Amino acid sequence: MSHPWPDRYGADIYTEAPSDDDTLAHLGPLAPLAGVWEGNGTDEHPVAEGTEVDAFVERYELEPIDRQTNGPQLFYGLRYHVHIVKPGEVETFHDQVGYWLWEPAAETVTLTLTIPRGQVAIAGGPAKADATDFEVTAAAGDEHYGIVSNPFLDAAFRTLSFRMHVTVNPDGTWSYEEDTILEIPDRGEPFHHTDRNTLTRVRAPEPNPLAAPQGGDPSLGVGSLRPRAG
Repeated sequence: MSHPWPDRYGADIYTEAPSDDDTLAHLGPLAPLAGVWEGNGTDEHPVAEGTEVDAFVERYELEPIDRQTNGPQLFYGLRYHVHIVKPGEVETFHDQVGYWLWEPAAETVTLTLTIPRGQVAIAGGPAKADATDFEVTAAAGDEHYGIVSNPFLDAAFRTLSFRMHVTVNPDGTWSYEEDTILEIPDRGEPFHHTDRNTLTRVRAPEPNPLAAPQGGDPSLGVGSLRPRAG
């Protein structure tokens, strides 16, 4: 199926957009999120008896990646890993990986996410480069910002929509609120599965590979950078 693209990209879909090596300097509203973070949050989820609320301990790692291009479309981004346990436990309560992406030309934030229970999603939303709060959303069946689940999840806990609101706080922390709306066969109406947390930075981000100082062991013939083609 053919889709028109915004006029800002022009007619040439092959030539890469001008870009810069230093991702950290071009992350727009995502810049305050870069680094490694920890915090204690709450999760409200469905159980057989109705609803259960759990406290959790979260580690959220966000490291800059080299710029990404789809021809004239340019992204700067953060690769992330979320790992969550219940207080005092070691068993994984939630694990998630993906990318936060900032597209300067479109003033758009994109979140990709994958969880090891057989579900992936891509969510997006508008934001200004200096925004201190923004929101991304996805909906089942959407061709661009959608949700795909394995057959069991789709039948038993069908995800109708996902929303994540991010707020950068004046004290250097950042907070999020998530609302995942589920369709469950034994419920008379959609269920709101919610998560929220405020995260404190425990380590600064590392530079993306292209912006890192050159180095490496000369005897191995390997350095930290490779010349950019084109």
